Amino acid sequence: MQPLRGVTVVALEQAIAAPYASRQLADLGARVIKVERPGSGDFARQYDSRVNGLSSHFVWVNRSKESLTLDIKDPRGMAVLRRLLGTADVFIQNLAPGAAARMGLGAEELQADNPGLVVCDISGYGSGGPYESMKAYDLMVQSEAGLLSVTGSGEDMAKVGISVSDISAGMYAYSSILAALLERANTGKGAHIDVSMLESTVEWMGFPLYYTYDGAQPPPRAGAAHATIYPYGPFTAGDGKVIMMSIQNEREWRAFCERFLGRPELAEDPDYAGNANRNANREELGRIIAARFAALTGDEATALLTAVPVACARVNTLADVWEHPQLAARGRWHEVQTPRGPVPALAPPGPVNPAPRMDPIPDVGEHTGKILAELGHGESDVDELVRDGVV
Repeated sequence: MQPLRGVTVVALEQAIAAPYASRQLADLGARVIKVERPGSGDFARQYDSRVNGLSSHFVWVNRSKESLTLDIKDPRGMAVLRRLLGTADVFIQNLAPGAAARMGLGAEELQADNPGLVVCDISGYGSGGPYESMKAYDLMVQSEAGLLSVTGSGEDMAKVGISVSDISAGMYAYSSILAALLERANTGKGAHIDVSMLESTVEWMGFPLYYTYDGAQPPPRAGAAHATIYPYGPFTAGDGKVIMMSIQNEREWRAFCERFLGRPELAEDPDYAGNANRNANREELGRIIAARFAALTGDEATALLTAVPVACARVNTLADVWEHPQLAARGRWHEVQTPRGPVPALAPPGPVNPAPRMDPIPDVGEHTGKILAELGHGESDVDELVRDGVV
């Protein structure tokens, strides 16, 4: 499935947010030209060396792209970039706040030369406002968005274990770019998209925000349990295995009391009638449920919960996820090439037939010569740019 074939994306990108957005476009067939620093490239290439000597972050978000190295502080490098942007469909950038505009790469200037260009700026806090120039890494934004206030246990806050603010910004950039391309098909005009990590994360904070509406108390930090729905969280079986389970409605609650707890009378107990009451009395109810889990092995508890049926899950390690039977049964693991050999990669969620695009992860500057030739640079010109460190 390559509905974006023929679409050219130029990405002046680094780290996660913008590369994640552009990888989604590449997965759908867009030609993504990733502009990197000569020599070192995207600094995310150096985060670690866990994947055959390559960075886990970089391998994750950079397949199916072409790497062009350019020193855009050199006028010759900027000239190459401007020529590329003159015929591109999409420009994505997540440089330091204001850096692109200072270099003449703002939406207004670029669209004067290419009216159909979709320009997507990704930053921590967006254009304008008192936070505009603040540096913003994922944990900083999780903090500002209130995410740490509801994550953790008791008084101990905890960050989300993935780069959730980067990912949310990347996905909103991706969906906004798709919408802009659809609109351009009707009007012929490009668009300016301004995605902030803060706004993307706060959008995902909708439930706790509304839960505290008009000065109400915020949901407490509840560790791996749900803060306001009960029972919904981890319980430990007699053999030490932790089982995650969830009750979402009264029908499930009655069946759970009868078929799992063996205490149908609890379904009629007013202290546990409705989620609000179960949540208010979670300590007492938790002791009852914990005692039942303690009398079972993890496998027995899972089998009983499944038969009720009540939603339940194993608490998997990352090693377990690599071997997850559902992913294997659905054929979701594919293979992509890298400069250090093939590695497994999860297919993009959604497309099944035809198979999604999953092309190689580029080495630094791997496609520089080819792209310069396409722009009309001769061999001697390219040699000069290489010698001078411009590419």
